[in-house]
Amino acid sequence: MDTERLATTFVELADSLIDDYDVIELLQLLTERCVELLGVDAAGLVLADARGNLRVAAASSEQARLVELFELQNDEGPCLDCYREGRAVGATLTENGHDAWPRFTGEARSAGFEIVQAVPLRLRAQTIGALNLFWARPAGVRPDDLRVAQALADVATIAILQERLTRNREVVAAQLQAALDSRIVIEQAKGVIAERRQIDVGEAFALLRQIARSSGRKLSEVATEVVAGSLT
Repeated sequence: MDTERLATTFVELADSLIDDYDVIELLQLLTERCVELLGVDAAGLVLADARGNLRVAAASSEQARLVELFELQNDEGPCLDCYREGRAVGATLTENGHDAWPRFTGEARSAGFEIVQAVPLRLRAQTIGALNLFWARPAGVRPDDLRVAQALADVATIAILQERLTRNREVVAAQLQAALDSRIVIEQAKGVIAERRQIDVGEAFALLRQIARSSGRKLSEVATEVVAGSLT
């Protein structure tokens, strides 16, 4: 593992903990850094909304996002168990399927993944989501990598809950809900850009992020303008 790159990643995440930071951009950065640092092939992150239902908040690739969506729609998979139990959950996905996740196993293997590992976004007794790591090859999962993944998830959790000391639970829940709702607009904007430019959705997302960063604005704000047609 590149320790210098790891240190830089923690600095990046820490620097994002400012007033009115962009939760979705923070979580997107987290999934991408997991791929860079941990030797995983993809990563996805789910968050609980105000009612406790998990929703996809970030993914390192479109492929990972679709697998995460399938997991939530079918109510089975490592992220769900990880969130409900508040502990790390993982497995090697064989052709015979995982006993607890037969449908998820088939979908994940069809996407080219052979190993999954989920770690919780948890602060003390409160779990607010899960980070899912995917491997496309049957190599052993290194304990050190899992410890780093948990540390990164812990930073994200602290970032999301940092205002809890000054705001009540309803306000924190509203912040999470707003972040998850903004993801819907972002997905719509990806589709609009992909259609306009005749590119795939992954390239469309990269372009959307580039526009947001270059203009110093939130990803959700730029996405809203794209969907509304005011940003062409």
